[in-house]
Amino acid sequence: MSNLAPQCQQLQSQVESILQLLHQEAALRSQDITSVQISLDKAISPRFEIVFAGAFSAGKSMLINALLERELLYSAEGHATGTECKIEYAPANEERVVLTFLSEAEIREQAVFLCQQLGFNTVKNINKQDVIDLLHQGCQAIIQQEGGESKSERAKQAKALILLLEGYVANRERINTLNNATYSMEQFNFINLKEAAEYARRGSNSAVLKRIEYYCYHPLLEDGNIIIDTPGIDAPVEKDAQLTYAKIQHSDTSAVVCVLKPASAGDMTKEETELLETMRENAGIRDRVFYIFNRIDETWYNNQLKQRLEDLINGQFRDTSRVYKTSGLLGFYGSQLKQTTRLDRFGLDSIFAESVKGLDAKEETPQFVNEFNRYCTSGKLSPSQFRISVNSFETPNQNYVRILSEQGTPLINQLIQDSGIEEFRSSITRYLTEEKRPQLFKNLADDLEDICIKIKKHYQSVQRDLDSQPREIESMKEYELQKLNQQLQQVGRDFHQHINDEVNKIINNHCEDFEADFRQLQSKMIRRLDELLDSFSVADAYRRATLSHPRNATAPLLAILVEAFYYLSNQLEDILIESCEQVIANLFRQIMEKIRKSEYYRQLYRLLGNDGGIELKIKEIEKLISQALVTAASVECDRFVRESPRFYDEGTFSIYQFRQTLQQTSQAYDAESIRDAEPAIRQLLKLDFEPKVEVTIRKSFRQTINQTIKTHLLPMGEKQGDEILQLYPHARAYLEKTLQQEAEEKIANNQRLLNQVEEKIQEYNTAVLGINSCLQAMQLYEHLLPVIGGEEV
Repeated sequence: MSNLAPQCQQLQSQVESILQLLHQEAALRSQDITSVQISLDKAISPRFEIVFAGAFSAGKSMLINALLERELLYSAEGHATGTECKIEYAPANEERVVLTFLSEAEIREQAVFLCQQLGFNTVKNINKQDVIDLLHQGCQAIIQQEGGESKSERAKQAKALILLLEGYVANRERINTLNNATYSMEQFNFINLKEAAEYARRGSNSAVLKRIEYYCYHPLLEDGNIIIDTPGIDAPVEKDAQLTYAKIQHSDTSAVVCVLKPASAGDMTKEETELLETMRENAGIRDRVFYIFNRIDETWYNNQLKQRLEDLINGQFRDTSRVYKTSGLLGFYGSQLKQTTRLDRFGLDSIFAESVKGLDAKEETPQFVNEFNRYCTSGKLSPSQFRISVNSFETPNQNYVRILSEQGTPLINQLIQDSGIEEFRSSITRYLTEEKRPQLFKNLADDLEDICIKIKKHYQSVQRDLDSQPREIESMKEYELQKLNQQLQQVGRDFHQHINDEVNKIINNHCEDFEADFRQLQSKMIRRLDELLDSFSVADAYRRATLSHPRNATAPLLAILVEAFYYLSNQLEDILIESCEQVIANLFRQIMEKIRKSEYYRQLYRLLGNDGGIELKIKEIEKLISQALVTAASVECDRFVRESPRFYDEGTFSIYQFRQTLQQTSQAYDAESIRDAEPAIRQLLKLDFEPKVEVTIRKSFRQTINQTIKTHLLPMGEKQGDEILQLYPHARAYLEKTLQQEAEEKIANNQRLLNQVEEKIQEYNTAVLGINSCLQAMQLYEHLLPVIGGEEV
């Protein structure tokens, strides 16, 4: 934090002190502090990373070159490699470059992809010279067919493959098979940054470089400003494009320069729209975004393009204060022309020497020269000030040299002005040198303000509350006794409400424990019926029937069924009663456990020294409800003795089964014929009892339980709540015995809490005053944070 003002050196500890105070208050812990932490990191960071992002050929690299007025980065038509370039500040005598190469595996991956795009056979071995020569010939043929290396996408890809293979061959000894090799400038024997940059900028070298780190002297890079050039967001190799998106989303990124192509393309591409959306998701960037519509010179020759660009800017960029229109190519080389003269043909023999060289000693025309000549005839220049002619009988290079010889510096200055580069440079320079730091601190102050206001209000509220408490023991005792009636009333209301809530959960099937117990009751009833049917003995029923009638030696089928109905009903009654008692016992145990854990129960013990009869009353109600349900279970199962209403209906399976059984038992008059029909009799009983038991456990008896609990428990809750209030005399007598000690403890505790909050206020004020001192040093007087003063409490 050495680059911060002296008043800001303790900023991090001061902000963290406020956040720690916030965390100490339970009522304020839900406050989101993410934005404050991000703003703090940005404000104190010695680094400020500015990412240039956009599509391939949007002109990012040229724009950076123009911004720094130095030709550092590789810039060419078509798809460059996925090289990430970082430019940091270094003193004038310590400039250097660090180069990191792609691995052989990464180069092969790119070569395979480009071959697939171009329709070549897949590359298996890029170390064979004959394979490289063959691919080179194929690429040259494509470039020739397309009419030049920049005439089509296919030609650009062919040129990219040529550069990739040339770069691999030229740098093979520096490239590792799987790992990325890194070299310092000295390892290449470069004597200065210019030599290193020329090497890195060469297309074939740039094609095999993964990362280039420049450390150079420029005022724009001071104060930790770092410029990062990224691969195109529409890179043909997907992972190269992802590098850009990952960098935009990275927490280290502080600002983004979006270099957009609509000036030449007419509309925003899908990738450009995605770029803007991704950028908005990074809270570390906020509104620190510069929008550059590069290649603005395309609109000088096309009114339709110009109108579409204006409509786009007006429709989608409401705040145009950071929207710029530039021509990086014209602006950069325009600035370089100032260092040239007629002696070097205004750069053709120096700046553009490499691109001028052609085959068979025939000169090529650099792209800038073509664009310069086009500019001179675009109508952009004032005819009264610049009388310029571009002659068809002269070559483009001859026209270029002649025009500059005739017009000189005024034309160069006008070119630079029209390129928009000076406006962009002065704007971003002003931002980075004058506005950046104050804005970062303003963001921090704005994010902190809401937290500080909440802390201030909380402390003031706590302090007022503690100040209003009695400070004398007798006053405290009187104060507590005055609250007693209200406290008892609240305890009674809370108990009554608690009982209501428990009953409501049972009735609405929201009490999980009760539901589990009732499901257990249902299971027991079903299992018991199955056991009774499986173990039912016709012989025992026959014996009981004949014992009832000593004069007779036989018994009818109906007598056997009568005995069976009584037997099954009574056995089911026993299991239902047992299950009901268990369900109610579990329910009241759980209710009592919840009551004992409640705040009102603890408060009742403090006020009375006991529970005011709640536990006793709960046990009484449990007994009443249990007895009522035992009676209800007996009534329910007693009804099982009667056959189901449709048992003998014509057309039912039961009457058919009954007749079949009757026919079987009527074959003889001894006990054997009855015993032989035992399976049929069991089936008959199952047909009758299963539906009756199903109705009981699935429909009728749950309602009986709910109603019984409700009619007994709710009135008890209301009555007991009222009775608690009637215990005021007992509570007053009990409280007076303990109040002396409680009052002493409470007064001491109030004083301790008051001291604590005053210490916290002092700690808060110390931190805020320190932060405000920093904000004042930044002249952010309108963003000072609130202090808690004695007059405000």
